[in-house]
Amino acid sequence: MSRRQLRPLQHGHFDAPTLAWLALLIFAIGIYAFGLGGQYIPSNGDELVYTHIARLTAASNHWLPLVSELDHMRNTKPPLLFWQAMVAGDWGHNWSLAALRTPSLIYTLLIAGAVAWTVKRITANLRTACLAACIYLAFFCTFRFGRTFLTSAPETFWLNGPMFWLLWQRLRQTSTTPANDPGWLAHVGFGLALGLGLAYKSFALIAPAAAALWCAQILSTPTPTWRAVIQTTLKVGLSAVMALGIFALWFVLDPDPGAVWQEFVIGENAAKLSSGQGYWHVALLGGGVSMWAQLLAYVQNAGLLAFVVIGLAGVGFRVWQQRSDTTKLSPHLLILLTWLAVWLVVFTLPSQRSARYVIPAMPALAMLMALYWERIARGWFLLSLLLCALFIVALGRIAWAEHDIGIGTSIELVTTMFAFVAGLMLVLGGLLKAAWTRSCTVATCFAVYACFSLTTEPLNGAAGQYEPQTATKLHHARVAVPNGFNSQFERFQFLLPGNLFVPYDSDGRAGSGSRSSAAELGRLLADFDAVVWLQSEPAEQLPPCVPVCSVLGTRWEVKGRHRSGEITFSSLWYPQTWLFRREWLVANALPPSGDVPH
Repeated sequence: MSRRQLRPLQHGHFDAPTLAWLALLIFAIGIYAFGLGGQYIPSNGDELVYTHIARLTAASNHWLPLVSELDHMRNTKPPLLFWQAMVAGDWGHNWSLAALRTPSLIYTLLIAGAVAWTVKRITANLRTACLAACIYLAFFCTFRFGRTFLTSAPETFWLNGPMFWLLWQRLRQTSTTPANDPGWLAHVGFGLALGLGLAYKSFALIAPAAAALWCAQILSTPTPTWRAVIQTTLKVGLSAVMALGIFALWFVLDPDPGAVWQEFVIGENAAKLSSGQGYWHVALLGGGVSMWAQLLAYVQNAGLLAFVVIGLAGVGFRVWQQRSDTTKLSPHLLILLTWLAVWLVVFTLPSQRSARYVIPAMPALAMLMALYWERIARGWFLLSLLLCALFIVALGRIAWAEHDIGIGTSIELVTTMFAFVAGLMLVLGGLLKAAWTRSCTVATCFAVYACFSLTTEPLNGAAGQYEPQTATKLHHARVAVPNGFNSQFERFQFLLPGNLFVPYDSDGRAGSGSRSSAAELGRLLADFDAVVWLQSEPAEQLPPCVPVCSVLGTRWEVKGRHRSGEITFSSLWYPQTWLFRREWLVANALPPSGDVPH
């Protein structure tokens, strides 16, 4: 092969730095796929609520109505989310967390691909395209919400389809090619995409999605006329009507449309527009749910890259100051800025605010960061590196303490420590060598995620599971299980499948060793075939019913909620005293099939 034939490799195509970014992107995808079915991947309490509804609906052998045993939590989301789980879980025949979460992971990787493809079209540089995809996957909101059984990944994909299409259409234009707005047929496609997005989350999302599409089309047109504005309004209006029509099919198909109206439209959506404390009181003085807090939504969603997002805002401010009257932003920049601004403004208005609501705009933020990556001051990256180092050290200590109490094997600890050392080396390289700082920052984010996944992986093994024979002996049993919040009891469908689980209030029971605690456990044992009982104090070695009851099985559990004063500065370095606890499966007598070791 001649040198002339190698010329297409210029402009960042497959040179050493580009290959390094490709390798990092592949590594990031591997981290996202690793431990997908784990009990303790970053998630949200709603995941188990949705899992509960999907499981019972699948058990009914009907697509609709949705089924739930939870009060006021049945039509909590449109049916498309639950149908997705029912198909992925083969209508209950392959009911695993990995199966339920796989569609979300696919959606997230498709979004990352769209981000990379768009930046490649803008810059003609594969390295920057890989950087953009890595940035999107490095956002903590993507890592937390983009691979779990939640609405975030599918709604982000479908609601942003029209924005990506508009970006690609504008990028096809040149100085000699006149601007052509998307036609009526394209807006029919936009309506279908938006409708699928609404069918995953809520009809209310048509407001930011349609407003962003309308504003982006108008502002990215070089010389908009009133005729163009009217045409764009009609086209986007058509898309919005089609999208709402697709969502409205829920009322047509559901046998109980009145319940859909009361539980979803009134309960889930209209309630977010009112507040018992008064709208302006919450908006101005509401702390974490105030307008001022919502203005930091993108910073919060970025997680470990929060300081870099602040640095990007500084770059934008400097560019704004240096602009001239004749300076015009390129169409793709106008679209990205509009995308971010509209979603933020719209979700500053409701009385219920959350950084999670602007997750669909995070792809735009990732692309902007990649485009201005080198212009962001190095100091912001250094702050992010130090933040990553703090988390790496904390996770390393947790992994060590976890092994000390018998959770996991030596090989798992060594693997985690390898990731721990590699992460700290990346931090050190980024701090000492300026040329490496930016790339090391992104790589260190994934090192943190790798450390987290490796630290929790032993809990997905024997230490965090009941033995298979234990589950077999309890088949079709009535089991009382602890439930602190948000359908937490649903997790036992994956730990002890094939039984009937009845939740009890685990947070309200008395402390370990007290008479009332033993009495509560005795009452539960009298009413149920078995009881799952949580360790209350590190010194508690057996449940308070022993020796009257029998311990059928035990496993380690991560404590998610803590009492006031339970975690102190002096105990922070000893996570085994406040993070891990035992969970016992107990019964009044041994099952007739034989002895089970205590």
